[in-house]
Amino acid sequence: MKAVFFRKHGGNEVLEYGDRPDPKPGPGEVVVAIRAAAMNHLDIFVRNGIPHVPLPQIPGADGSGVVDEVGPGVLGLVRGDRVLIQPGLHCGSCEFCRSGEQNLCSTYGILGEHSPGTFAEKAVVPARNLFPIPEKISFEQAAAFPLTFQTAWRMIVGRGAVRPGDTVLIHGVGGGVGWAALEIALLCGARVIATTSGVEKARQARSAGAELVVEYTSEDVGEAVKRHTAKRGVDVVVDSVGEKTWMTSLRSVRRGGRIVTCGATTGPNPVEEIRLIFWKGISILGSTMANDREFRALLAAVASGRLTPRIDRVLPLAQVAEAYRLLEEGRQFGKIVLVPETAGRDWPDGD
Repeated sequence: MKAVFFRKHGGNEVLEYGDRPDPKPGPGEVVVAIRAAAMNHLDIFVRNGIPHVPLPQIPGADGSGVVDEVGPGVLGLVRGDRVLIQPGLHCGSCEFCRSGEQNLCSTYGILGEHSPGTFAEKAVVPARNLFPIPEKISFEQAAAFPLTFQTAWRMIVGRGAVRPGDTVLIHGVGGGVGWAALEIALLCGARVIATTSGVEKARQARSAGAELVVEYTSEDVGEAVKRHTAKRGVDVVVDSVGEKTWMTSLRSVRRGGRIVTCGATTGPNPVEEIRLIFWKGISILGSTMANDREFRALLAAVASGRLTPRIDRVLPLAQVAEAYRLLEEGRQFGKIVLVPETAGRDWPDGD
C-alpha cells in the first residue's frame, strides 16, 4: 500500500511517500481502507519528535473509510461498511477502562503516535474504535472531527461543566480544538469570547456566534475580557495554547472559575502566578481526549447536524508535505483533509 511515513524525526524533509506493507488484522482488529484522513497539530509534534514514537512511523490520528478485512473474534462489521475511527487506544481492562474512563487508561495511546496511523491507504485499528458513519456525512466530514471535537467536548461538557449563560474564553479559535470548543460552547448555551489572528478568522468566529472576538496580535486579551465582563472575568477558559496564553488565562477567569487545558502548542512551561490561583480560588482542570460515553454523545450531535466539522481544503495524500506546511504556518481555518489515490474506488469489489 501507499503511505506517508518517516524513519527519523525532523521537519518535512523526513517525510516519505511510498510503499509500506499491507497491515493484517489481529484478534479483535479491523483493517480499514482509508477514504479520508485529517491533519492535527499532533501530527507535527509526532513528526518533530515526541518521546517513545516507534520508528518508522505512519502518522495520522483521524480517518474514515470502509472495512476491508476483519480479524478473529470481530462481530458486527463486514467488508464494505462505512466507518469512522475513534483514535484513542485503550486496553479495555484496567480500572479506568472498567469505570468508563477509557481516556485515562493506564496504557492509553493515540493512533498515529503510538501505533501506525491513517496517512495511508489502509490502517489497522481495534474493532471497538470503529463507529458507523452517519447518513449524509461524507468521508471527509467523518474524518474531520473525531480527535479535536472529542477533545473539546470533554473540555466544555465533561471537565468545564459549561452551563447556559456561562461566559467562556477560547484561545486560538482558528485551530481545530478552538473551533470545536466554540461550536460546543454555543450548543451548551454559553456566551463565547474568542481569540484569533487575522481579519478573516475573526469574521468567521463572529459569524459563527462569538459575541466578542479579540485579535491577539493587536489587542491585549486580558484587558479586552476585563472590559467586556465589567471586570468580573469569564466562568471558563479553554486553553490549548500553553506558554503564550497561560498568564492571560489566570487573569481572565473570574473568582471561583475554571481553566481547562488540553495541550501546549506554544510550550509546556509557562510563567505562572500561584497567588492568583489560590487567591481567586481558580480550578485548573486537565483534559485529554474523551471517554466512550462522551464520544457517542458527540457523534449523535454531529449526526443530527447540531455540530458541523469545518473543512478548509482537501489534498491528495501524496501532497502531505504541503499539508504540514499549511498547518505549521496557520494558513488554514478548519481541517486539512488528505485523500488517498484509491479513495475514489467503487466498494465493495470482488476478491
